[in-house]
Amino acid sequence: MLPAIVSPGLILVVGGLLVCLLPKRLRPFWTIGLPILTLAQLWSIPQGTFGQFAMFGLELTFVRIDALSRVFGTIFCLAAAINAVYALTFKNVVEDAAGLVYAGAAVGATFAGDLLTLFCWWELTAISSAVVIWSAGTADARAAGMRYLLIQLISGLLLLAGAAVMAQASNDVAFDRMALAGLGPTLVFLAFGIKCAFPLLHNWLQDAYPEASPSGTVWLSAFSTKLAVYALARGFAGTEILIPIGAAMTAFPIFFAVIENDLRRVLAYSLNNQLGFMVVGIGIGTPLALNGVAAHAFCHIVYKSLLFTSMGAVLYRVGTVKASQLGGLYKSMPWTTFFCIVGGLSISSVPLFSGFVSKSMIVSATAEAHLTWIWLVLIFASAGVLHHSGIKIPFFAFFAHDSGLRPQEAPKPMLIAMALNALLCVGIGLAPQLLYAILPYPVDYRPYTAAHVVYQMQLVLFSMVAFGWLMRNGLYPPETMAINLDTDWLYRKFAPRLLRPVLQGLASTRDRAVAFALDTGARVIDGPMRRAFGANSVLGGTPLLGNSVIWIALTLAMVLLIYFAHNR
Repeated sequence: MLPAIVSPGLILVVGGLLVCLLPKRLRPFWTIGLPILTLAQLWSIPQGTFGQFAMFGLELTFVRIDALSRVFGTIFCLAAAINAVYALTFKNVVEDAAGLVYAGAAVGATFAGDLLTLFCWWELTAISSAVVIWSAGTADARAAGMRYLLIQLISGLLLLAGAAVMAQASNDVAFDRMALAGLGPTLVFLAFGIKCAFPLLHNWLQDAYPEASPSGTVWLSAFSTKLAVYALARGFAGTEILIPIGAAMTAFPIFFAVIENDLRRVLAYSLNNQLGFMVVGIGIGTPLALNGVAAHAFCHIVYKSLLFTSMGAVLYRVGTVKASQLGGLYKSMPWTTFFCIVGGLSISSVPLFSGFVSKSMIVSATAEAHLTWIWLVLIFASAGVLHHSGIKIPFFAFFAHDSGLRPQEAPKPMLIAMALNALLCVGIGLAPQLLYAILPYPVDYRPYTAAHVVYQMQLVLFSMVAFGWLMRNGLYPPETMAINLDTDWLYRKFAPRLLRPVLQGLASTRDRAVAFALDTGARVIDGPMRRAFGANSVLGGTPLLGNSVIWIALTLAMVLLIYFAHNR
């Protein structure tokens, strides 16, 4: 194993950069083996701080290992390994390299012990994930990737500015719990909020994720937002403003997901919804709540990856994930259908699946904190996510009406990746103690009580009956080829239209100013220049040979006089 001062994330970053230099036959072993090696390095390092050094009078910590960072680092490594298996189908070297660097940067950020080290990893996640988007190679991916990168870099600048203000104020940039008071912590909070897709700051997610390739979207779904969840849990646990923010995050995506036709965009909205549960738990800040946050982030990465991989398989075989164009795919893609249903049951928190044993911790922590209204919002949001991710996606993609499409089953690497995710979903659901054993705080919680199981099954049955009733009576919003406007319209369409006349006016003013300056300069300079260098001037005319010799002699004489005067 490497020395403890070497961040485990460096293994993935350096190894990812070397992918392009490897022979094709070695790349699968390399891309899958690197995350496994990183995981081994992660668990070989004892808890503590390593790689501490001083810079600019500040104490920096390159590696900090504890229970919270270890559980996030573990799931990041597992996700990278499974994603690498899935990506074998595409053989996109640039995406493979960028994906591994992206995963490595997320792991490195998880173990950063100060805000400046965190900033370096934070920016690397932004750049590498943008390359993942661009590697799809389409015009839409290039445009979405540029918007995505701009927003992520703004998050990084806010983080750096917050760290600078804190360093100026207290000469301390330790990445520990902060009080949301003063300019520095507020800037850091906003940086984390952008990456966590807070309400009104969330649109980069729905804008960019569906434009990546099928494997690129799986890479994206695992790291950026969960890194932000980790950062909030590390820096702002118990910050009460996060409770209403998280509650809003759980609720508002439901309405967009119900009317959205693009099933990968439905999953992107569902991702917002699930992040909201974690943000609520961070805001509550009790040991049970923070354990629930870590557990739910772990489970969320797995089942969300399973859903994105199943939709990626459909996109790969059919060429679309528009609900209005799909249906009946279970006849030719039975394994993909099965794995998608497992993902839907997991995200819906059905007992015996992973989502049940993690989300119930956060809901129970909310009840224990006597946050009645927040608890009701979470129950509503649970029903909503069951509706649009647990029922809508499998139903419209694989059942509904028969579209007549009969594609081949997903390629083997895709099926293997989906099977691994499905095994984790079921395994965690059946044996939650394996996950609970690595959580940040000692766990004294039993998910499988009669009350938990009964109320969750009631929620499941209610959602299924409501969906069936709405479909039978023609009240469910139809799946149509349409563009649903979200708040990103303000900066994607409205702002450019609003600013275009202003920019055109500025450009016209600039052109007139330049023309005026050139005209004025010409009139002011033209006369003297003509007199000095014109055809009939002394300097501008064609001199006679004798006159030229006289001028040369006079010049040489002046040079000699200057030389002798200087060396007397």
